Amino acid sequence: MLIYNTVSRQKQEFIPIKDKKVKMYVCGITAYDYCHIGHARSTVVFDVMVRHLRQTGYQVTFVRNFTDVDDKIINRAKIEELDSNQVAEKYIKAFYEDMDRLNILRADIEPKATEHIQEMIHLVQTLEQKGFAYSTSSGDVYFRVRKMDHYGKLSGRNIEELQSGSRIAPGEEKEDPLDFALWKSSKPDEPTWDSPWGPGRPGWHLECSAMSEKYLGIPFDIHGGGQDLAFPHHENEMAQSEAAFGKEFVKYWVHNGFVRVNSEKMSKSLGNFITIRDILTEFHPEVLRFFLLTKHYRSPLDYSTEYLLEAEKAIKRVYSTITLLQQELSKSKWSKGQDFSSVDKEIQDIRDKWQQAMDDDFNTAEALGYVFGLIRLANRMIEDKSFRKSEAGRQIMNTILDTLEEWGTVLGLFTSTASEFIDELKSIRCKRNNIDPDSIQSLIEQRQESRKNKDFALADKIRDELAGKGIEVMDTPQGAKWDFA
Repeated sequence: MLIYNTVSRQKQEFIPIKDKKVKMYVCGITAYDYCHIGHARSTVVFDVMVRHLRQTGYQVTFVRNFTDVDDKIINRAKIEELDSNQVAEKYIKAFYEDMDRLNILRADIEPKATEHIQEMIHLVQTLEQKGFAYSTSSGDVYFRVRKMDHYGKLSGRNIEELQSGSRIAPGEEKEDPLDFALWKSSKPDEPTWDSPWGPGRPGWHLECSAMSEKYLGIPFDIHGGGQDLAFPHHENEMAQSEAAFGKEFVKYWVHNGFVRVNSEKMSKSLGNFITIRDILTEFHPEVLRFFLLTKHYRSPLDYSTEYLLEAEKAIKRVYSTITLLQQELSKSKWSKGQDFSSVDKEIQDIRDKWQQAMDDDFNTAEALGYVFGLIRLANRMIEDKSFRKSEAGRQIMNTILDTLEEWGTVLGLFTSTASEFIDELKSIRCKRNNIDPDSIQSLIEQRQESRKNKDFALADKIRDELAGKGIEVMDTPQGAKWDFA
């Protein structure tokens, strides 16, 4: 298995520190607002990594934290006239609601920053004792960046270039503009904790170092997060942790790429900030999850309604094939028929390539291509009458369904029954297109009555009217059924 390490800037063979046991930490949300499409991508990416590692036979201990004390939370508390804890709890609850809909597995351990203040204080004290940290007269504590010879190795930044763009803000008592806060002295109306430096609260970078060390030990295998966290957050985490513990902090650093909206960077100032909740009013959660996996996790991902519509068609195609397979398997008459061992080999070849794609730095984009390779094979075989009626065909169809279920477990997809998904998708598309399903059903019943009365002109007119709404009518032995074309 290969994994791309941000530090080395290349793929490396994945060899856990302890055989078959993987310790993994991913930075979670700062709980001050509803989660957006960027949060969705990062969370889905690392969810799939955990799933694939476990399916491959690794024992994974997965930690994902919540930042529940921060300037953004404090500012939101003022706006919403709540205290910081209430704001954090509100948006942590919303996080779970959103991620449950996206079929995100809960992490094994989900620590909150405010529950680990003493661990953070102890870490700062260790850094002070080793000369990497210093306190000021105001009660702030800073980390001495220049004391770390390799500062910048994670993000690839040169310390002199960083110096040229750094300034000491009025009121700060830093020794050097590059130094960052480990502990911040308290201000009026802010949450505070007692410390050796006076009342205050931890700096943002400090929390992940303290919590990862507590739950995973140092070093651990994988530290993940969005590309935007590589600098300064993860760079500072690495610096303070390796300074405090005197050894390598993390073996593999993994970062997912940015999400762009209509080819522009997503930001509130540009008015293209899209929450998961916004998207799920118009699209099925599996459609969003599928879309997020259509690009390699390190690549930038362009979000647009058009791309979601393409994802919707694609995943519906998978479910439609699952329906066909299940319908064929429900039939009772089977014969020995001809030999289809070549199809077995073709399926095994697709399965092998799927595994290779996922083992090659979790390449879900390529893996999804093999999903559709299997779907094409399934549809091709279903068209073969001798295949459909043979015992060998029955076994192959079961193998295809089992394979899709196995892959779906890793990708977090294809988790609904086919009929449930199609019905839910139809309901969502009706809402999105302002279509009343009862009125559609009424028109179909009128069409059926017209056909019964041999008024084919009226029946064709109704069918054309429905087609104008993007609706296709299928005449089946069980009666007329409809769906979006």
